[in-house]
Amino acid sequence: MKILFFGPNGSGKGTQGAKVKEKLGIPHIETGVIFRENISAGSDLGKEAKGYIDRGELVPDSITIPMILDRLKEDDCKNGWLLDGFPRNLTQAQELDKALKEAGIKLDIVIDMVLDRQVAKNRIMGRRLCVNDNNHPNNIYIDAIKPDGDKCRICGGELKTRSDDQDEGAIDQRHGIYYDTETGTMAAVNFYKDLSAKESVPKIIELDGRPGVQEVSAELMAKLSE
Repeated sequence: MKILFFGPNGSGKGTQGAKVKEKLGIPHIETGVIFRENISAGSDLGKEAKGYIDRGELVPDSITIPMILDRLKEDDCKNGWLLDGFPRNLTQAQELDKALKEAGIKLDIVIDMVLDRQVAKNRIMGRRLCVNDNNHPNNIYIDAIKPDGDKCRICGGELKTRSDDQDEGAIDQRHGIYYDTETGTMAAVNFYKDLSAKESVPKIIELDGRPGVQEVSAELMAKLSE
């Protein structure tokens, strides 16, 4: 099963992606990892990408998409894959669709985690880390995992915040790209929805990102099994 996974920062997409990987036994592929692996291995594409990165420039799609295709053709992807973090905009979606078709790779499913922009922002800024165990979930904006005052809801430990979780400007910038329905990530999602309506593939799975992790997982697994 070959899957694209969309969702804004704060939606819990990473958590749900890990559950899909475990259930289906397919690799969870992230573009950031692909860049690092190519640069570390000194591949031709990696060398080209490093040049752009060292200059503080965005790596062009003409380099990124071939890297992704090379990864999707590796042996561990024979039974499927879950691609996360790409495409980020409409142009990338169009180019990726073209490249996959030229390579004879059929995209089966697009998962779209739907979450209001303000809710997503609150979830990011509301995260609290337990000094005793970062795996203890605490969030001041989520009732199910709300801390006990200023203490961890699980162990009573002290809580702290990550500086990037409190960088409102950076969060707004990322969300500005994601929620843009003209050229941004939501435009890419809509591209696949239009494609599905015309060609019957890929299958579109819409998830309500508002409930808790377990409820969202249950809905996702049920829809994957349909």
